[in-house]
Amino acid sequence: MTQHLITSVRHLLHHALSAYRTNPRATAALGHQLHRLDEPLRVAIAGKVKAGKSTLLNALVGEAIAATDAGECTRVVTWYRAGATPRVVLQPLDGPPVPLPVVRTGGVLEIDMGGVPAERVDRLVVDWPAQSLREMTLIDTPGVASIDAANSARTTRFLEPDDETPTEADAVVYLMRHLHVADAQFLESFRDQGVARATAVNTVAAISRADEIAGGRVDAMFSARAIATRYRSEPALRGLCQNVVAVAGLLAFTGRTLRQDEFAAVKALAELPRPELEAALLSADRFQRTSDPALVGRFGLFGIRLATSLIRQGAASPSALAGELVARSGLHELQRVLRVQFAERRDLLKARSAVLALDRMVRADGDPYRLAPELERILTATHEFAELRLLAALRSGAVTLPKPMAVDAQRLLGDEGGAPAVRLGLEPHADRADLRRAASIALRRWQGNAENPVLGRRAADACRVLVRTCEGILAGT
Repeated sequence: MTQHLITSVRHLLHHALSAYRTNPRATAALGHQLHRLDEPLRVAIAGKVKAGKSTLLNALVGEAIAATDAGECTRVVTWYRAGATPRVVLQPLDGPPVPLPVVRTGGVLEIDMGGVPAERVDRLVVDWPAQSLREMTLIDTPGVASIDAANSARTTRFLEPDDETPTEADAVVYLMRHLHVADAQFLESFRDQGVARATAVNTVAAISRADEIAGGRVDAMFSARAIATRYRSEPALRGLCQNVVAVAGLLAFTGRTLRQDEFAAVKALAELPRPELEAALLSADRFQRTSDPALVGRFGLFGIRLATSLIRQGAASPSALAGELVARSGLHELQRVLRVQFAERRDLLKARSAVLALDRMVRADGDPYRLAPELERILTATHEFAELRLLAALRSGAVTLPKPMAVDAQRLLGDEGGAPAVRLGLEPHADRADLRRAASIALRRWQGNAENPVLGRRAADACRVLVRTCEGILAGT
């Protein structure tokens, strides 16, 4: 089904290119959208200042390529893409791209913009040979709600385009240390008012720096996961993002890049008498007076407490400790969410981005080439878009169903994954007979729901979308 959608959108873009062939601005934009269909998914990482965006990006990549200090380059939108060799390019607001030297100091990529002020830079583009970047391009953005209004404005312009410039991100991971009013306001402002109206399903919220919750105790991640679970049902968030996860970015990054000397240093700490170590870990200042200050920067107090505890429990090698740190950081859960809710929808989200871009162009130019009917046909006749809109409406409360029906509906719509077995609540490797049987049962169930006189009109319309979903699953098995 999605491949048919991509084909239809590609055909529409070619039609539009032919229609706008005398308009250089339009042809450039349309050519960009065509090229974008074949690129990896673009995922922007946004959040308030000091939310841990760059640290989390480094953890996802597995290398220190995003600056985590308050340098000039952190004030610029920075793209990290897969490349055969490392390369850094500065793209100014005016003028040609400027190649920058690739410099790594102590294993950390350092970007020197050569004195060009952030106000004159459109973006930095970093090409890097990393497997994770082949699946999705990651985009680091300046902090929102910053004291420096210009920094916030850059992120806002990137994620909240005007009528003529569609957003360049297909999906967003929004980091927050807790649910602050500024976070909800930003997510609300990012709500897409365009034709697909499905912002909630291309946005994931993450409680970042989760290790700092509960005073950095060893059980901090348990507390953070409990908060994330509660936030998933918060009215302020349900309609603004699809999921909420807890992740300790620093712990994840350290686990993915742990060195032998760091393991040896932490192992030596684990061999100290517990009262002595616990007294040293009462504060960062106190620990730095008695031990290697660099360990706090790499692990944080929570990470040191957890690492020493894990070593005492049997993590006897750097690889064993690294694996435990990553597993306990919440990174695997975030990666699973990115895979299920973003990567599995890659073609759908990219088709949606292209349709939104063309829709804005048609609206801005008054549709002199009569593209609106074909555009409208794709929007109204494409069931995948209907599923996205309904999933967003169910999460926001715009459409309500009895709770058991709502849970079933969201799973069928791909909330937990797009594979037919997952949508039907079966084991991932269910055979064709089981899939057809479950799809037939679901189809009859939702046909009955659609004809239930107790449900209102909007709920009945939602049931008919789900009937179509069941029919599509049955036809494909």
